[in-house]
Amino acid sequence: MSKAYLLGALHDATERKYTFRLGQKSQAYVDFIADLVRHLNHKAWTYREGKNRNLFIVEFSKTVLSNLKIKTTKEKVDYIRGYFDAEGGMAKSLKTRFYLYFAQKDKADVNQVRNYLMDLGISCGVLHNPSSKADPNYWRFFVLTKSHKDFAKKIGSWHPEKSGILRMKI
Repeated sequence: MSKAYLLGALHDATERKYTFRLGQKSQAYVDFIADLVRHLNHKAWTYREGKNRNLFIVEFSKTVLSNLKIKTTKEKVDYIRGYFDAEGGMAKSLKTRFYLYFAQKDKADVNQVRNYLMDLGISCGVLHNPSSKADPNYWRFFVLTKSHKDFAKKIGSWHPEKSGILRMKI
């Protein structure tokens, strides 16, 4: 299991004074993250936020990832996988042309993921703002169609729903 994956997944998390707090609609994914943290010999706790909300939370100490730097190719792959599972997207409908994308408000951050992917031989489109009128601080890029299979083989997904869709589409 990988600390680099956790670091990537935290792009969808909230940083508190002592903990990271990641929320998802998928309870299975939250449980997966908690198990990953526990596998790294740290504590993690999960809960449902509110009685009627479909939002599940995992929290764990910030010490799990203290002083972590992404250096190796394996760490880059794990980081990208975690980032994709948290902030990436794909076509889910069978009627829609399949696509893979990454989106984030931090331009430098999402551009770094794009650069990591290109270093791994995965072709990506241009980093762009889809609508500066709607949100001038929202950045996105697509994985080019010719690299979808490479993405699935080299990066993949550990997210319970995304991994199934990725396997089915590729």
